[in-house]
Amino acid sequence: MKLAINPTSFPPSETNFLIDGPAGHLELLTLAAKESAKGVAIICHPHPLQQGTMNNKVVHTLSRAFHQKQLHTVRFNYRGVGKSEGQFGESIGEIADLMAVLAWVDAVCDNPKIWLAGFSFGCFIAANGAINHSCEQLYSVAPAVTHQDFEQLSSIKTPWVVVQGEQDEVIPPQDVYQWYDKSVMKQPNMSLYKMADTTHFFHGKLIELRNLVEETVVGVK
Repeated sequence: MKLAINPTSFPPSETNFLIDGPAGHLELLTLAAKESAKGVAIICHPHPLQQGTMNNKVVHTLSRAFHQKQLHTVRFNYRGVGKSEGQFGESIGEIADLMAVLAWVDAVCDNPKIWLAGFSFGCFIAANGAINHSCEQLYSVAPAVTHQDFEQLSSIKTPWVVVQGEQDEVIPPQDVYQWYDKSVMKQPNMSLYKMADTTHFFHGKLIELRNLVEETVVGVK
């Protein structure tokens, strides 16, 4: 199926299409809120060189959680992933991709309230989005603090939820806790949720993750 390019409105049902991005077309998958939308949640996927895509099951779970809170949701493939054009951008390019998605959402939804979320590699991308664009809340699920320079992030003013599995086999949980302890002293708007018996990819814990996100979203009923 040929994808629509540069739609000028938010589709009424789950839709896969392309928008213009800084390295060519970007592939998006949107899910419209069931009722009057309270805003838009944008979710950033894991590392593109390690099979990370917008179809990742954790990314999909986050999308469904935000959708339950009456938010439109947007998942997208970074440059070089799926039907998105270009090649891996060493985080800098992927941040630029997110900013292009934010600009599209602002244009078609008339500057809506924004929620940002990321999983693993995507946490750093979403965090940079929160630095450069106003948002209601930021979610970092299993942040890759040992692989990206979270220490250099500017202050993030928005409420920031960090979710970490206690049995993460990819990112040592203690490294995440140490980073959080340093960060929360400067940014008391952060909160940390530890999930027991949970691995990096949340095997068998996706429903628990979805419930946690639904329970902690602020600004919507």
